[in-house]
Amino acid sequence: MTAAPPRLTMDRLQKRTDFLAAARGIRRVVGSVTLELAPTPENSRKADHLRVGFTASRKIGNAVARNRAKRRLRAAASAQLPLLGRPGHDYVLVARASVLSCQFAALLNDLAEAVGSAHRKLDAKKTGA
Repeated sequence: MTAAPPRLTMDRLQKRTDFLAAARGIRRVVGSVTLELAPTPENSRKADHLRVGFTASRKIGNAVARNRAKRRLRAAASAQLPLLGRPGHDYVLVARASVLSCQFAALLNDLAEAVGSAHRKLDAKKTGA
């Protein structure tokens, strides 16, 4: 019997500088979500922890729509990122307009695909390819 991969602990991004650093990192747009990925700064890094932040601009709609979009992103992230994420990295999920109308299963698939694509890009950068 094989052991399940360890679940990571998710911490929240709260400082604007952390969001801006993630925006300068790797960006992947898949379906209803935009994912921004960057390594966590050394002074904030913890073992078996990743950090995640959520944002929804006014393009999504009024405050009610933006809050609903972020709630859906938080639910999808809590389901996927502890399994798919990498420790020592910051993930920012940016809502797109379709996040409000898509099926939750489709949102989970979009997030999984974006994380996989971002990790491949990160690995390619590390190897210099």
